[in-house]
Amino acid sequence: MLLDTASLYFRAYFGVPDSVRAPDGTPVNAVRGLLDFIDRLVKDHRPDHLVACMDADWRPHWRVELIPSYKAHRVAEERPAGPDEEEVPDTLSPQVPVIEAVLDALGIARVGVAGYEADDVIGTYTARATGPVDIVTGDRDLYQLVDDARGVRVLYPVKGVGTLNLVDEAALREKYGVDGGGYADLALLRGDPSDGLPGVPGIGEKTAAKLLAEFGDLAGIQAAVDDPKAKLTPTQRRRLTEAAPYLAVAPKVVRVADDVPLPDIGTALPQGPRDAGALDSLAARWGLGGSLQRLLTTLTT
Repeated sequence: MLLDTASLYFRAYFGVPDSVRAPDGTPVNAVRGLLDFIDRLVKDHRPDHLVACMDADWRPHWRVELIPSYKAHRVAEERPAGPDEEEVPDTLSPQVPVIEAVLDALGIARVGVAGYEADDVIGTYTARATGPVDIVTGDRDLYQLVDDARGVRVLYPVKGVGTLNLVDEAALREKYGVDGGGYADLALLRGDPSDGLPGVPGIGEKTAAKLLAEFGDLAGIQAAVDDPKAKLTPTQRRRLTEAAPYLAVAPKVVRVADDVPLPDIGTALPQGPRDAGALDSLAARWGLGGSLQRLLTTLTT
């Protein structure tokens, strides 16, 4: 089980009231909400391995070089010497180090790799997996990894994590008209304002799905543009031609990396805390109470 950790703690932050606070009054709603999420996921699915995948760089320079608008609207501060600072609610930022410390004390593998997003870490673990993979994310970008033949599916939270949409290839075909492998092509054609991806002007989701059904993939669509006999309307042909510079770089930006240099660490689901003393201190300092105790009980039973 691979957790898109930031996606889940953002959901926890907005889903759990900020009246949930530490003894000193500091909000810990994201911390406790994430622990509750993990408890429910482990209880319901009992994964053999669990990795909390992190954004070491939420806006990698190599993606921005190709498409400068990539996530640009979410930049709080540009940093020439390192990752740009992301615009995050004031009371969420201080909770992230607490989340990291608690995961480490629990012994839940936490992996972020410099220069890559959590999506890329997830993509690489998925590529290396020799058995089924559950990806837990509220980010539809990761639908591109769904693969029935390999047992790769996405668990998409609808309400907390008590209600999860199980996304397999049948679900993708029903909703988008593509399978997992075709989702990245669909996404780059239609664009995604939330990620600053312009897409091809005038090519929305339905048109993109029809073009992919007709021509197979992005390469097939691009070949059709150069084929006067291909079934493209004059407007589609013109728009795709004008978008050629974007289409030349978009696949590298939209497709998750599968060759991230992952650290050599154990990913087995812990049977108990790695550092019980540190965990006790964190529980007292931040008032983690029942959320932490429930997860500990789940891990040890």
